Amino acid sequence: MRRPIVRALARPLALVAAATAIPLLSTASVAADSVVIGSFPIDVSESPWTVALSSRDRFGGTRAGQFCGGVAISRTRVLTAAHCMGEDVLGSPPERLHDLKVIANRTDLLSDRGREIAVRDVQVSATFDSDSNAEDFAVLTLAEPLPRTSVIAMAAAGDAAYKPGTSATVSGWGDLTGGGDYAHSLRATRVHVLPDARCEKAYPGSADGTYLAKSMLCAGEAGGGHDACQGDSGGPLVAQGKLIGLVSWGSGCGRAGSPGVYTRVSEALRGMDRRSGHGRAR
Repeated sequence: MRRPIVRALARPLALVAAATAIPLLSTASVAADSVVIGSFPIDVSESPWTVALSSRDRFGGTRAGQFCGGVAISRTRVLTAAHCMGEDVLGSPPERLHDLKVIANRTDLLSDRGREIAVRDVQVSATFDSDSNAEDFAVLTLAEPLPRTSVIAMAAAGDAAYKPGTSATVSGWGDLTGGGDYAHSLRATRVHVLPDARCEKAYPGSADGTYLAKSMLCAGEAGGGHDACQGDSGGPLVAQGKLIGLVSWGSGCGRAGSPGVYTRVSEALRGMDRRSGHGRAR
């Protein structure tokens, strides 16, 4: 989830390219970049808005170049984590990565189903803070439209879906164990929205990040065991049929006392509206 290169304790949950085809974000605990801890397999038809971000040039073809997740918020726009678009992950500014694509409607990354659509434009949140991990979102504009059935609605501020105790589902192709065991088929796990105080206690402020309730959302299980992990960054957290969070960062994967931290979608929605005036799906 968090910083994609040196993750020490925090997890920026994006894959970082190395000499091998599947890069690990850190040698220590893997973070909330994937959704595999305590997970179960699903077909993409159960979560058609979940997409994979891909660059074979950067990450190799072993897993179709997948390095982060994303979620379709309109037919031509995908929301993902800002840190997924960082030079430490991509090796260059995103506009120079000529094979950056979104893989949609594909359960198994190794299959030829679904579509691979080129990314035409990348807009990283102007207020993204890599130190605290605040405002960790970016909007990708696609070269071709997705089907309307692939789009999910975003929960606005005050929506009941953000209420602590609400059951939510996170999905992705990330690390299944926290030890570099990456999935090639889509998986999901169920977590609960947790009180902000839980993450404020777990992440009071350090080099790993700081939990800020305004732009972040706390989710997981009190005893651990269910979480996103490395490679899931930018993927969707969905509750009551609406998008409420993006996999962002955390400490380890599925650890008791270390919940996952997600970008709060209502704040991202406001940020998109302020910046462009067209934050609604089209």
